[in-house]
Amino acid sequence: MTAPVAPEADWEKAPGLLDGAKELTLGPEECDLAYWITSVAQGTLRDRGVTGHHENALTPDFLKAPGPLREALVLEFGFRALAEELATRLLGHYVSIAPGIPQMEFYATQLIDEARHARVFRQHLVELGVPASTLLKDIEEMARDYRKRVLDPVVDFTLDIVRDQADFPGGVAVFAIIIEGVLAPAAELSERKWTPLSPATGEISRGTAIDEIRHLTVASTILRDHVIEHPEYKPRLLEILRSGVKLWDEIPDREFVIHREELFQEGMLQHADKIGDYEIWPGVRLLDTTAEQRYDMAERWTDEMAEVRMDYMGLPVGVLASEAGA
Repeated sequence: MTAPVAPEADWEKAPGLLDGAKELTLGPEECDLAYWITSVAQGTLRDRGVTGHHENALTPDFLKAPGPLREALVLEFGFRALAEELATRLLGHYVSIAPGIPQMEFYATQLIDEARHARVFRQHLVELGVPASTLLKDIEEMARDYRKRVLDPVVDFTLDIVRDQADFPGGVAVFAIIIEGVLAPAAELSERKWTPLSPATGEISRGTAIDEIRHLTVASTILRDHVIEHPEYKPRLLEILRSGVKLWDEIPDREFVIHREELFQEGMLQHADKIGDYEIWPGVRLLDTTAEQRYDMAERWTDEMAEVRMDYMGLPVGVLASEAGA
């Protein structure tokens, strides 16, 4: 008998990333290897395992033609492919120092998730017309500055905690609250803005978002339980979070995001007839938004999600306040 797919992993029933990350409670004992095989591999990814989208969800021809819209998507998915590749490599350290079997199995599945994300982002670039023979080199060249100025500092920060100090809960905090906690709302924005333009792109983003719900909620449970069992660790955890926020304050992520959002802005106006009255969030048409407004909304989502997850973990949300923002 086929095991039922968990609702939060079901393609049709799963909530959006923001609602799921704020409302669901999942732990590593639930999201073990068996869960991943039945609910993710045989559930979320059914009929979407190769490309991240159903074969009937097509990439429109206008996205394959040169122009600002295609350039925005190539940059976005190229950067995300590299980020997910680096995340995959980082997660090997989490698997090796996981304190128990449930945590080990969960992070082994997250490692596969991130490797899959990188793969489908790369594959979509090929669908957009980037030559497969030069794909990795093309990504390396387009993302060289982004990697040096944004990704490498985050990788170094994470490696210091999870590899050099072998601090598992500290590493969980960095990955879930700092890295994914900051990037997840941008992933939500990606799904919302590409959905009316490209069924394939929208589905790829939808599938990765379903995974991110699991990553964020399970990590929150691991940290909540660790702080309950080891209250003396709490000051250390808060210090790691403060250091992570300081790192993000110093990283020029905004300039890279705004650049591609401006390209998207130019491109979506060229194809306004395909978007029509589609609302990117309730009461606001995508066509009526600007690059800055979309970026600011993603930041607001970051704050909303952080407030809920920190409260769940029994941690003060103020520790995530950005000094730059203040």
